[in-house]
Amino acid sequence: MRCVRFKQRDMSKAARLQSNVLTSPIRVLAVDIDGTLTDPQFHISTRDIAALRAAHRAGIKIILATGRRYDHAMPIARQIDIPLLLMSSNGALVRSSEGETLFAERLEAATARRLIRHMDDFRGNAVITFDRHGNAPRNDCLVMERADELNQSISRWMETNRPYIKFVVPLENALSGEDPLQAMYCGTIERMAEAGQRLKEFDLISEVTVLKTQYDHRDLCILDILNRECSKGHALRRWAQEEGVQREQIMAIGDNYNDLEMLEFAGVAVVMGNASEDLKRAGFRVTGSNAESGVALVLEELLDSGFQHPI
Repeated sequence: MRCVRFKQRDMSKAARLQSNVLTSPIRVLAVDIDGTLTDPQFHISTRDIAALRAAHRAGIKIILATGRRYDHAMPIARQIDIPLLLMSSNGALVRSSEGETLFAERLEAATARRLIRHMDDFRGNAVITFDRHGNAPRNDCLVMERADELNQSISRWMETNRPYIKFVVPLENALSGEDPLQAMYCGTIERMAEAGQRLKEFDLISEVTVLKTQYDHRDLCILDILNRECSKGHALRRWAQEEGVQREQIMAIGDNYNDLEMLEFAGVAVVMGNASEDLKRAGFRVTGSNAESGVALVLEELLDSGFQHPI
């Protein structure tokens, strides 16, 4: 399984990267949404919005790197109201806020079908995500068998995404040809620990990436299954190479395990005060929590320093 796991960061490497930034101004900010830009009530603060707009005016490219679907991330982009790049579905889809698709990394339908059958005991926790973007909501972007277990874990998400949901029984019948962006399993931390153990026995586990997002205070864990080598970090690396941006010129801000590869790739990595203790012990800089507009705290300091990240 190419599962993104927590690991300690090389502190000497971190220091070298920060030193490089002193002569290489930040040109790009990649920032997570949930738990990072959004506060505990799922709102983005006026201070964070103002800081992002100020960074944009100063010439910094803003990227929203999120586990959300593109259409689910766009309301946040509209609030910020500047041209943005969205790395949605954990990097599986890279599309501008104006609707231009740069690239997509889809999970093969045949692999997804075998996954659903292998994870038979977890059908009530499963969601398949398709990229079916359009001017009006389509009720087949998110496909599931039933809603009972998901309503218990992510009721707010279910309500917000209701116009996009379609129920198909059995779930693998939704995978008749078009490749989805990803599969998702969602539930309590204990339930998803069981799902994670079952995933390790999947015969095609080497062909996929498993990313974990966990909120201990909500007893919520999400396991996203994507195409091999797909993650926020992979998407950011690919985009940077195509745009000729050096990693030392990129700042990334996140709060969860699915942000780890992005944080490790960026020249300057910042984690939120509400991040897990694992991430806060990894050698990354720690800012305020999402309840304290931690993103704005970092950006205000960055802009005051003239784009140079202070050591």
